[in-house]
Amino acid sequence: MFRFFSGNKNLFALKPRFMLSAALALCSGFAQADIYRSLDPATPTKYTNTLPAEGRWELYLKEKPAPVREEPAYDQRRFTVDGRSRYASQIQAAAMANNVEAALIRAVISAESGFNPSAISKAGAVGLMQLMPETAMRYNVSDRHDPGQNIQGGTQYLRDLLQMFNNNLHLAIAAYNAGEQAVMKYGNRIPPYRETLAYVPKVMKFYKRYNASYASAEKTGYKRLSMASRKKATQTRVSRTYLPNPA
Repeated sequence: MFRFFSGNKNLFALKPRFMLSAALALCSGFAQADIYRSLDPATPTKYTNTLPAEGRWELYLKEKPAPVREEPAYDQRRFTVDGRSRYASQIQAAAMANNVEAALIRAVISAESGFNPSAISKAGAVGLMQLMPETAMRYNVSDRHDPGQNIQGGTQYLRDLLQMFNNNLHLAIAAYNAGEQAVMKYGNRIPPYRETLAYVPKVMKFYKRYNASYASAEKTGYKRLSMASRKKATQTRVSRTYLPNPA
């Protein structure tokens, strides 16, 4: 819910410094805290932290984005993808069932929970892929703490996001974090939210590392396949062609 400054005459008697402080205080906690001022004297709401679709407004105060903290260097062992790695069978099953790359599933799990099945966010997201109650209900996940169910539900959501955004990997990842409505609101572009702007490159970094590990495992033959899998070699690793991220 957005908060507004009312068109109170006393508001304009306040000192500019106090007005700026009040604006920032009201907008704290939002992903974007720019303040807009109405140019129409008849408008009852004079200040708002979201740009209305109607009326004449000007940017009154723009908050400088916080610097994005770079991810530390990770031990290559973290990106092991052989059959002994954590939740390998559940991830592979979800990848095959939903035509989503296992490398992408692992990347999202790494960013969302760090492979902790007991992770719970302040917003109420639960499990390896941090499913919200609504998302779990949509994909028939009865126990979000169960790794297999959680991975299946999260992967189904990724599958639908990839279809929704025409295999644009960056937009699908952004939508997983901010929601598909947020991506569509900003014209099918990554929403300018601090968390999302940091989340997308973080997942992409993990994805590239896992993708390289899968490719290396296949070349060295380290990944052992059953005879049935060998007969269906084209199905052992899902591959997608992604569209470039819009500028």
